[in-house]
Amino acid sequence: MPLDAALEARLRAAGQGHLAEAVRAADPADAAGLLAQVEELDLELLRRLVDELVLAEPEAHDLGHIGPPETVPLPTDELGAARDAEAAAEGEAALREGRVAVVLLAGGQGTRLGFDGPKGDYPFGAVTGRTLFAHHAAKIAAVRARYGAALPWYVLTSPVNDADTRASFAASDWFGLDPASVRFVVQGTLPAVDRATGRVLLEAPGRLALSPDGHGGLLSALRRTGALDEMAGEGITTFFTFQVDNPLIRVADPVFLGHHLAAGADMSNLAVRKREPLEPVGVIAGIDGGTGVIEYSDLPDELAHARDDDGQLVLWAGNIATHCIEVAFAWELTEGGLRLPFHRAVKKVPYVTADGAEVRPDEPNAVKFETFIFDALPFAGASVTVEASREEQFSPIKNASGADSPESCRRDCNRLWAGWLEAAGVRVPRDTSGEPVDIEIDPRFALDPAELAARVGPDLVIDGPTALGPAPAGA
Repeated sequence: MPLDAALEARLRAAGQGHLAEAVRAADPADAAGLLAQVEELDLELLRRLVDELVLAEPEAHDLGHIGPPETVPLPTDELGAARDAEAAAEGEAALREGRVAVVLLAGGQGTRLGFDGPKGDYPFGAVTGRTLFAHHAAKIAAVRARYGAALPWYVLTSPVNDADTRASFAASDWFGLDPASVRFVVQGTLPAVDRATGRVLLEAPGRLALSPDGHGGLLSALRRTGALDEMAGEGITTFFTFQVDNPLIRVADPVFLGHHLAAGADMSNLAVRKREPLEPVGVIAGIDGGTGVIEYSDLPDELAHARDDDGQLVLWAGNIATHCIEVAFAWELTEGGLRLPFHRAVKKVPYVTADGAEVRPDEPNAVKFETFIFDALPFAGASVTVEASREEQFSPIKNASGADSPESCRRDCNRLWAGWLEAAGVRVPRDTSGEPVDIEIDPRFALDPAELAARVGPDLVIDGPTALGPAPAGA
């Protein structure tokens, strides 16, 4: 296929001249699609990223003065309970007034789980087999019903899973929600490059090896698709972000919302206590007088293991990618063309050679470029970090086995819901190790222990795996 001379010159200047050859060598059926992808590349940005994050020697990064973050801790007495009740009232008012939207980060695939499809389609439910999408939809429906809230739901997808995600929602009759209240936003992509040469890899003779640009691409995607304009036009001032793989999260939690709003914050964080020093989660920390997040891979071991006089981790605040963000703040960041810093991720990426041979590497061979939403924190005029109970709000499904797996999430859900039932006076069977039977409580049946206690009593008999409430639509 003929190639524009100016484009070829730009490719060669950016160190990507092999892409011009790839377009010429591709079959006619592949060449047009490949050329379209090549024309979409931001070659100036790509050259900078390759120079700084691939070809250059890694520089020692000065993390600055680091300490524990200022936080709103979990309540331990009546004063703390009153503080959270006041925050909850403010968050509930914002929900009732229609000032809140929720944004689900759902661009990932279930590959690490051995699951073929969007991670949100993973059937995590121990009793019903409900999917993550169905469970989050039920939570949103329950919050809408409780507060009479519109609560628009934005679903951030990636080019890899967008079509499948939309098809899943449609096939499941939108999980019982009004389709007009669910909006999809596709995040951007960047090419994977060879870690030795910086040359863009081809996934197939007619297709670049592209990957999502990280959850930091959320803000630019919301701006690019008009979602921020839409929010502002509907009177929404704040959006709540959460991850698709964490079924325990309290969606649009009024306590978190209230603390964020009361502080007049631009962007706020939910934190849980790390279970051990080297747990692979970022840490929220005080950095040079402000608030920021340090990725676990960037945290020196001595800081990760540092403990205070009480023997507690100094850097305890695990980041779970749950934030409250002001629409006006997101607009300001994207209005100025701000680019969040890019991070280097070394991965195994299958590719094809110039002669079309497929290669599936045994070792990491490529660099992907990612941005992280928490890198917006230093630009926030005010920020608040709220501690959440790990047992109540965080049990992600990331790995096929071991920690943060379907098995560990199932255990944590069972423990949480069994605790709710036992607090309501219901006897829950447990095995010899003390673990309860499999339990599911549909959020539309009960969002919290108080609502469950109002619906059930000690006369409820549980003698085996039990699901309470309506079966999730589409599950």
